[in-house]
Amino acid sequence: MMVKIQVIKTPMINGLGHTKKTRNASNGIIAEAGRGGEWDIEEIHVDNDNLEEQEKLVYENSKEAYEKNDKVIFIGGDHSLTYVTGKAFLEYYGKESYMIVLDAHADAMKPMTNPTHEEWVRALIEEGWNTKNIIIAGIRRIEPEEEEWLKNKGIRYVMMENIKDQEIFTESIMELAGKNPLYLSIDIDVIDPAFAPGTHYQEPGGFTSKEILTMIKKINMKRSLKAVDLVEVEEGDGQTIKLAGRILEILTK
Repeated sequence: MMVKIQVIKTPMINGLGHTKKTRNASNGIIAEAGRGGEWDIEEIHVDNDNLEEQEKLVYENSKEAYEKNDKVIFIGGDHSLTYVTGKAFLEYYGKESYMIVLDAHADAMKPMTNPTHEEWVRALIEEGWNTKNIIIAGIRRIEPEEEEWLKNKGIRYVMMENIKDQEIFTESIMELAGKNPLYLSIDIDVIDPAFAPGTHYQEPGGFTSKEILTMIKKINMKRSLKAVDLVEVEEGDGQTIKLAGRILEILTK
């Protein structure tokens, strides 16, 4: 049976002025991926200067997309969008929802009223996401405040230095997710900047392009994968746009 997939350009940004270049990266990413299979493209037209309104629009549109499609892929924008799309996912799929986050950072600082790309994980947990049903992997930089909070909450997180075998690691996180409705969040900075330099917060020592593509191919095989976001890609860097396009191509198969 053909899987109904929708790709949604989501130019949501709330990165305190540091993530403006991510706003329109989706156009290049989609162009690189090409078209194929049963998927269509939509865009959520947001006003980045009106934070409450952009959150409302993204929330309403993402929830509607979950209702109508087997899989939804959001192309950002920055990581603040995952707070909103994740909140809608939790409401639609329920408390058993599981999230795998691939990110060089923990994004678990104390949130503002409208959470930024550095706070969305903590804000999402405060919205009711089960702390046992989220794992953050690939971290290379974490603030003491974030580390303390994650440990106190019992949230699984894996430093990049502790991932010795990428293939075994991928199998283990897939096993943890089980058959629960799965949301995969990919911050492009989880990849080493030698392979994906087009992002604002570069951190050395990340996954290679081969490793990340292999990982995503594996995770994409899970039937329970219902939503994905790909964020923090800056427009203008052809190397990173091309790699992001390849990621999208895999996810739409």
